[in-house]
Amino acid sequence: MFISVFICVVSLALFWMAAFTLWWQMHAWRTPETLASTRFDRPDGGGRLAFSLLLPARHEQAVLEHTIERLLESSHRDYEIIVIVGHDDPGTAEVAERAAARAPGLVRVVTDHHEVKNKPKALNTALPHCRGDIVGVFDAEDQVHPELLSHVDHAFRATDADVVQGGVQLINFHSSWYSLRNCLEYFFWFRSRLHLHAEKGFIPLGGNTVFVRTEVLREAGGWDPNCLAEDCDLGVRLSSVGKKVVVAYDSDMVTREETPGSLVSLLKQRTRWNQGFLQVYRKKDWQQLPGRGQRWLARYTLMTPFMQATSGVIIPVNFAVAVFLDVPVGVAIVTFLPMITAMVTFVFEVVGLHDFGRQYGMRVRFVHYVKLVVGGPFYQVMLAGAAIRAVWREQRGRNEWELTSHTGAHLATPSGDVPSRPSSPSSPKTLTREDSQR
Repeated sequence: MFISVFICVVSLALFWMAAFTLWWQMHAWRTPETLASTRFDRPDGGGRLAFSLLLPARHEQAVLEHTIERLLESSHRDYEIIVIVGHDDPGTAEVAERAAARAPGLVRVVTDHHEVKNKPKALNTALPHCRGDIVGVFDAEDQVHPELLSHVDHAFRATDADVVQGGVQLINFHSSWYSLRNCLEYFFWFRSRLHLHAEKGFIPLGGNTVFVRTEVLREAGGWDPNCLAEDCDLGVRLSSVGKKVVVAYDSDMVTREETPGSLVSLLKQRTRWNQGFLQVYRKKDWQQLPGRGQRWLARYTLMTPFMQATSGVIIPVNFAVAVFLDVPVGVAIVTFLPMITAMVTFVFEVVGLHDFGRQYGMRVRFVHYVKLVVGGPFYQVMLAGAAIRAVWREQRGRNEWELTSHTGAHLATPSGDVPSRPSSPSSPKTLTREDSQR
């Protein structure tokens, strides 16, 4: 009797959790009006804000130069690029200094002298050097659209926002079976889910293509140097004090990135994020949110990685119980409920993959749909492993930053695909502040 009740309770909990997650994931596609409202408005040509773009880079000499070149192609009239490098990373520092020499009025290099290094410490090192009205954050491997800053400038002025979160998209879905799912996760998160969070007044910000008014960021004390999800933490703290966050997504304007180069690297990345979410949950800043619904959304969101990982393990167990154990018919039916939501989610993911390929001019073949479906259970096992590892590390007090290496896989177009926008000029030009009409 106890086992039957326990199985029913767990199954119903998983069913509703999966149903809520799916519903939120579909937020942007519920109506044409909602989908249209998620995009950037066309700039009015009256850019008045100055941007300080922070570019933390550690052992990123393979991709950093390309990212700086892309940022230097910006059509905006007033921006600076601050590259943050470690004092013990001469290879990356050399690339950064070379870029600063080519564009002395636009690129500066700041050295992080912290003995133990991580991204939030690097960002805090650069914050006192920011001259702009807006601080923007990018990663060293980012491929940034030249018109993005103009769109963000207009978004700040048109909405009186404190924070503008742009879209980020992993693009190399063809690289591996897990890259396919990783790309779709980003697609659903930035294309849809974050808009729901902004609408509800609670949002865990993304790690890059995020722009914050400089005075707001300084009032908040910058980033938490000890948090492994400094982006999420900043969003939670700003949401908790009522700052206005605007999210905009346009497939032409997204910042393009690559998936981790190996499954082990992806496991470590997810471990870091999960552990960071756990740290943010334990800090309890989210408890300052004024609405009960906001606090429940915060609690659910910050614990979602662990609940999803658990569901990835329990759903197969429930299936085995229903098939192989002698349980009442009603109990057996209830155990299948999580599988129903899982199947609906798979269907939505297939449709999402088609939409992803259409928006980004990528040819999605039949084999990709097969990999998407077949790889689902294995991806859940990886998520479960990352969640368990995150809890273990947090309990052991292990907070070292496990760096994700990048090779530029997102810069290559797979054979037969059509790029969604023209490629960048092959050779960088030397820019000065006068060249950019600053």
